[in-house]
Amino acid sequence: MTESVAITSTVTERAPLSSQVRQWGSLRDLSSPTCWENALAARPFERMSWLAVAMLGGIYAWFALPGPGEWILFIGLSGIVAGGSMILFDPGRFALVRNAIMAMALAAAAGLVLVWVRSELVGTPGIGRPMAGSFAFRIVERQDAVGNEEKTRLTVVVSGAMQSPMVARINLPERFDDQALVPGTIASARLRLIPPARAVAPGAYDPARVAWFEGIAATGSVLSRPAIAAGSSIAEKKGMRERLAEQVRTRMAEAGSEPSVAAMAGTLITGNRAGIAKSDAQAMRDAGLAHLLSISGLHVAAVISITWLIAMRSLALIPWVALRVPLPLMASLLAALSGLGYTLLTGAALPTIRSCIAAMLVLTALALGRQALSMRLIAVAAIAVLLFWPEAAISPSFQLSFAAVMAIVAVQNAPPVTRFRERLRGSGLVGRAAGWLALLFITGVVIELSLLPLVLFHFHRSGIYGAFVNLVAIPLTTIAIMPLLALALVTDLIGLGSPAWWLATQSISGVLELARFAAAAPGSARFSPVVPVSTVGLIAMGAFWIALWSGRGRMLGAFPVVLGGVMLATNSAPDLMVSGDGRHLALSGPNGLTFMLRGGDSFSGRALAELSGIAPERVNSETRSLQDWPGARCNEDFCALTAGRPDRPVNLLVALGPGRTYADSLKNACEQSDVVVAESPLSRSCQPRWLKLDGRELSRRGGATIDFSTRAVRHVRPGGDRHGW
Repeated sequence: MTESVAITSTVTERAPLSSQVRQWGSLRDLSSPTCWENALAARPFERMSWLAVAMLGGIYAWFALPGPGEWILFIGLSGIVAGGSMILFDPGRFALVRNAIMAMALAAAAGLVLVWVRSELVGTPGIGRPMAGSFAFRIVERQDAVGNEEKTRLTVVVSGAMQSPMVARINLPERFDDQALVPGTIASARLRLIPPARAVAPGAYDPARVAWFEGIAATGSVLSRPAIAAGSSIAEKKGMRERLAEQVRTRMAEAGSEPSVAAMAGTLITGNRAGIAKSDAQAMRDAGLAHLLSISGLHVAAVISITWLIAMRSLALIPWVALRVPLPLMASLLAALSGLGYTLLTGAALPTIRSCIAAMLVLTALALGRQALSMRLIAVAAIAVLLFWPEAAISPSFQLSFAAVMAIVAVQNAPPVTRFRERLRGSGLVGRAAGWLALLFITGVVIELSLLPLVLFHFHRSGIYGAFVNLVAIPLTTIAIMPLLALALVTDLIGLGSPAWWLATQSISGVLELARFAAAAPGSARFSPVVPVSTVGLIAMGAFWIALWSGRGRMLGAFPVVLGGVMLATNSAPDLMVSGDGRHLALSGPNGLTFMLRGGDSFSGRALAELSGIAPERVNSETRSLQDWPGARCNEDFCALTAGRPDRPVNLLVALGPGRTYADSLKNACEQSDVVVAESPLSRSCQPRWLKLDGRELSRRGGATIDFSTRAVRHVRPGGDRHGW
């Protein structure tokens, strides 16, 4: 009580400053330290959030800068900025400006140091070369197939492959699968192991970077039926998570659900995604509901919220407890235990752990009687996560979850929304219901717009109707589906779970049918070519300013957001993309067509088509063979063609395979070409006028994207890059 009074008095004392002092004058005044001192003084509760932003900036700088020399230079410059602020600004007149600059500079340096130390501690180099043979291994984790065409994945500790055991992630074909191959099993089999793959091209998912931080030294596949070590049995190895997932799927099937509905129920309870049809999984993604199939903040928040509400209502009915125990504290403790249990039950994946940490902070605020959700609390949660997993800053789950929560808080705390909620209190039941529905829809639209750049950046595909679909799906999941599944499991203990299972079946079926309807609607998904980091960074800078600042000055963030939005809307695919193995190529052509070498049937081909902004189902209609390029001159070994603008033509020479050619003819062809692409190393006599992307260069620097008009070339591994992966 004393603390809340002190806080209120502090805000009251500072309030006249914001009303009497002109915080924002002309744009010229923004360079005045006095202007910033007044602005910071009027915002005592908004300053801490920027420390999390500065820490994120330092982490991103570590990934963007090539090596230790540049990292040390960044740390040194941060120290100079921090020290310079102490020298340049008078501690009496500009104490807040001085402290803000110093704190943000040190936070940025701390972010870079954190991820650097984390990389040194957990970073695992991949094996130097592919290998195959018989190896013994112990299964650490099993990820069952999701969809009809995917394989089961095993994370194993392999013995005998290197001088010391190493962790590998291997695919298990269905013909070699066995129910006994569960975590803890020791087995042996013929394995093919290869180094973790690099990204196919710049902007694509980078398995090698993820494997580096996860301690994965190799990937590969099982080549023979594993021989289970003596003494291992299903009864000993199968854990509660697997047994519970089977029980949920069985009971849902008995209630009349289709396989995908039963599998979705198992996913919501245990995180086990086995059994979801590939078409239904894609429909959920196109409808903007993919987050329901990945245990994260929504599910953890639902479990904790339900537990907290039940605990508060139940404990309030017991007079002895209600009069002697702080109910918010007791309810928060029970909710925290339920959240921890749910996190462990669903496999304790990193995104779930991060969501659980953030939820624990919210519960702490509730137990102390503070505001449950605020930008300050979000910043504390982000800093807490980054202290342990700084590499999470570049992961889609971290970015999407925190962006969504920030959008919710920013909308709900906006002055127009606050005034609207005040007016709703005097309305009738129908008016309040309509008003809250409108607020829910507006919040959903803002969330979708906030997540759109990140979704397109990471996945190149985004559902258009997500705001409308989530308006129904999220409340249905949190208010009906999750409680019904919990009720069904509890009542099953006394044999009365059938009604709850049937209701859960109908609810999940409704969500799936909604996803199918939205995914089948015209223009349900938007596809985007590879999005430059600069575009997303510009939008993020403006979004941070709008979300974390207040007053008229926050609208300055609209300029970078609008500019970034225009860049996103007008974004186009690079003129030429070459995969890291040199076997696949995508060349942007006239009429929106993409000309590909070897098509989009392979993994690399599909990845290049995706980076070109082509939907998988439209690859055949929107792509053509490279030999069909207008004016292409091809033989058995090479294709020569002219691309680019008519006033700045670019002559390409593309090898059609690893076949041999006569050195003299190749030398002449290279001299007449601007760019040469080949999967095999070419002789040094091949010297094109501009760029040579042969097997030697591609194996060293990875796949590439090329812009003909600016002559800009980007590689997966930039020149001088010394990151471990």
